[in-house]
Amino acid sequence: MAGVGGVVGGVILDESVLLASQQLQHPDSSSSSHSSSNCASFQPDAHVLLRKLRHSNIPTGISYGPGLEAHKVCILKEVATQYSIHCFILDASSIDDTTREVKLAWSNIGGCILYLVSNKKRDIYPKLSKCGWLITILNVEGSSACENSSMVYINKLQELPLTICHINRKAIGNSVVTVGYIMKPSREEDFAKRGAFPMYPTQDGLMFVPLTFELPLSPQLQEVDVVLHKATDEIISIDLNSSLQSSNTITYSRGMQELQRYMEHHLDLCVIDPLNYIYPVLDRLKIQQILLGLEDLKTRGCRAIRGANFLKVYDFNQAGLIQSLSEAKLALPSIVKPQVACGVADSHSMAIVFRVEDFKDLTVPLPAIIQEYVDHSSTLYKFYVLGEKVYHAVKNSTPNADTLMKLSGSNELKPLVFDSLKSLPTTKGNPNSGDGNSSKDTDHCIDLELVTSAANWLMRKLELTIFGFDVVIQEGTGDHVIVDVNYLPSFKEVPNEVAIPAFWDAIKKKFELKRTT
Repeated sequence: MAGVGGVVGGVILDESVLLASQQLQHPDSSSSSHSSSNCASFQPDAHVLLRKLRHSNIPTGISYGPGLEAHKVCILKEVATQYSIHCFILDASSIDDTTREVKLAWSNIGGCILYLVSNKKRDIYPKLSKCGWLITILNVEGSSACENSSMVYINKLQELPLTICHINRKAIGNSVVTVGYIMKPSREEDFAKRGAFPMYPTQDGLMFVPLTFELPLSPQLQEVDVVLHKATDEIISIDLNSSLQSSNTITYSRGMQELQRYMEHHLDLCVIDPLNYIYPVLDRLKIQQILLGLEDLKTRGCRAIRGANFLKVYDFNQAGLIQSLSEAKLALPSIVKPQVACGVADSHSMAIVFRVEDFKDLTVPLPAIIQEYVDHSSTLYKFYVLGEKVYHAVKNSTPNADTLMKLSGSNELKPLVFDSLKSLPTTKGNPNSGDGNSSKDTDHCIDLELVTSAANWLMRKLELTIFGFDVVIQEGTGDHVIVDVNYLPSFKEVPNEVAIPAFWDAIKKKFELKRTT
């Protein structure tokens, strides 16, 4: 792609690559024959592309010619409004007017304009090339850009983000670190709308590009320096081997298996984080065992931080359950969780049990972990570790055991069954968030020095770059109890202006560390 100058500072998508025409047949009222008419619809892949471009930090627009049918113009304008992007009229006879309009709309554009157009509109290519626009042509099967060409050719809309990445890398050189990310669309949207995944390089020299399993993976990975993944989104099944001290046997989607093979054969690629590092957070038993190592971690105030007391069970009807509960220092009520922590159906199906006899009818998947239910005044502290930085937020949580028993009392103290991704009754209040130096009134109980020490201990133990954990403070003892640990959380409770730079910094430092080892 020699001849392509500068980074991509703006993207304009022509209607010819966005609209799909359909032939509609309708009966002729005067005969048995049928006549046909065209009906336009928006390409499904175009919606996916616009969702990615919308929060890419690259100005994006839609263009159409002055002679386009009114109903098509209406579709384009509705889509432009939906994605908060510009809509331009591109007249081949007055290109200068269009370029002036674009400059007015995008006054601070920091590079060239990439114009994506169908190969059926060849008449407009030369005029826009003279204006310095980078013409990118869609639907040219088997073509590729010539060395001295000012045009780029792609076969599918999904290729555009990677094309932008390639152009920007070529323009900037080795000073930019390209991060390819893969996660489910809803999670990607949550991160992207906070500005976490800019395709335009950040001041720290990071640039993000979405990876897709719908295109050959190897060419995509050759364009990136770092792979950021949420592999748990791609889990099909987990087989927990209870008889051997081995890692979980995980079956990933076909695409994730391909990525896994690539990473195994390219050990120089920086991965956040290696798949074997995330295995412990998939297994609630393994995490509980790891948390036992916190016993000696105390601060000057002599408060303790620990995991919850626990017991693994293979069968809720097993003999000697009462004695096993006592030996594990478990009293009722207790909370029952599947051993598999995430990635599969029912991993968040839980129950709070008030009577021993009710274990036998539980529907919580086995094997399961019976965990201490900690009275914590309905207050949960969510901690997020982003590289070397630790942040937290305060949230409302489930009530103390006496309140839960009153709630269940109307139902003869039967177990409270719930999905932990949904909420149980919570007390009213105003959660607050902050960083490791927070001094808000809601934090008067939390020992931030203690929890930060635990966060650093967990970071060394798990070797994870970005993770989160939940802490509750036990009434009476003041024990800080870690009740959950998770990989690559959304950290949405931390303000964007704090969280996103820390997120980028964690990725950059991980890459730099990998490069020096």
